[in-house]
Amino acid sequence: MSEFAGFPTEAMIFYEGLEADNSRTYWSDHRDTYEKAVRGPMLALLAELEPEFGEPHVFRPHRDVRFAKDKSPYKTAMGAYITGGGYVQVSARGLMVGSGYWQTASDQVQRLRVAVADEGSGSKLEAVVAALRAGGYEVSGDQLRTRPRGFDADHPRIALLRHRTLTVSRDFGEPSWLAEPECAVRVAAAWREMRVLREWLDRHVGPSRLPRR
Repeated sequence: MSEFAGFPTEAMIFYEGLEADNSRTYWSDHRDTYEKAVRGPMLALLAELEPEFGEPHVFRPHRDVRFAKDKSPYKTAMGAYITGGGYVQVSARGLMVGSGYWQTASDQVQRLRVAVADEGSGSKLEAVVAALRAGGYEVSGDQLRTRPRGFDADHPRIALLRHRTLTVSRDFGEPSWLAEPECAVRVAAAWREMRVLREWLDRHVGPSRLPRR
């Protein structure tokens, strides 16, 4: 595998075209661009980050359309994640990185709310979220429109209590360093800064303990 040299402009152009024409014909006609400008650089990036963050997982480019109304066959972004780091994605809009819990089961949501309500762990999370937002990161997630059952509407951390998932992300767009080896340095630095939220979630929420269906 070649050394990571960045994501070339052709990667964003490829996805711009795919958004306009999400068809097997477009994919077939531009498969070489996908391999050289998207998949190849992504694999090289992950290989460079693996020694620090762990084994990566790359999402497949094909959409699961079995139960979807939208039958477009291809995803309009290439994403991958490393458990010890986070998520990284390239699309027509450039580079995005993230971390946190994107999906949660009911027992995880319950533990999240208990930890948020607790003065010690909840105050720590407030500080983590504030620091990340001050650093230019977006902290978000799936959340209720109203207060969760069993909690007062005037709770000092009611905004966090409404969360069912909690994530942190940053859209870098298409900076000059995206097409340079420095891109790997930037992704690694972002994951290190995001780690504090993931560590809080791992400590107070953790994986689901419910039996898999």
